[in-house]
Amino acid sequence: MDAELAVLAGTAGTTLVTLLTTEAWQRVSDGITSLWRRAEPTRAEAISAELEVARTDLLAARDSGDAEVGGELGAEWQGRIRRLLVTHPEEAAALRRLIDELQPLTPDVPSVTQHATASGHARVYQAGRDQHIDQR
Repeated sequence: MDAELAVLAGTAGTTLVTLLTTEAWQRVSDGITSLWRRAEPTRAEAISAELEVARTDLLAARDSGDAEVGGELGAEWQGRIRRLLVTHPEEAAALRRLIDELQPLTPDVPSVTQHATASGHARVYQAGRDQHIDQR
């Protein structure tokens, strides 16, 4: 998969989870479900139901103060969307349009972009959050 599609899947996963607990959640659900409806119609209803479960889980986690669930769900949906784009790259343009349409509804969340190059025996460690490295 090319890096651009991987970034697109990451943005989509984050946007989806960010908006699941807002008034825009139904628009997000409809948009993501329509991607599957075009690409893999037999899975569309299951995806819609899984989005409902994700929303319920996220709301419950927010109420209980569990801050980890959002990141976990974001990674889960990023993976699902990435796999969809691998098998149906023609859906990338529709996904970009959906993200552009949803962008004004997204609360201001800082964006992080990381780039790294390693050569030889070099190692690169990058993290968007805490990182603990224990080399022995």
